[in-house]
Amino acid sequence: MPEARKRAVALQYDRENQSAPRVLAKGSGGVADKILELAAAKGIPLYHDPELLEVLGQLDVGTEIQPELYQAVAEVLIFIYKMNQKKKGGSVLPRQPVKLGQNLQRR
Repeated sequence: MPEARKRAVALQYDRENQSAPRVLAKGSGGVADKILELAAAKGIPLYHDPELLEVLGQLDVGTEIQPELYQAVAEVLIFIYKMNQKKKGGSVLPRQPVKLGQNLQRR
């Protein structure tokens, strides 16, 4: 069985200027590698969720996520916030996401 091609989606969210997170970049293979490389270089935590990746990967770059995805993406943002707090020496530890939906991870 051939190995699955690596895929990645990058989100951007500026709560002061955006009503919802947007797909900043997406790709597979070498493009996915570059997205992950840039994230690592900037110290951006990575969140692995194949089901959410599948859904977000269907959106065009620049597209705001749909309201149906707010809960799942909020979980990602909380994870990143907690990772950043931990990196800064805070005592907040990330918790593992809990599966509630067929295609989404929600709290």
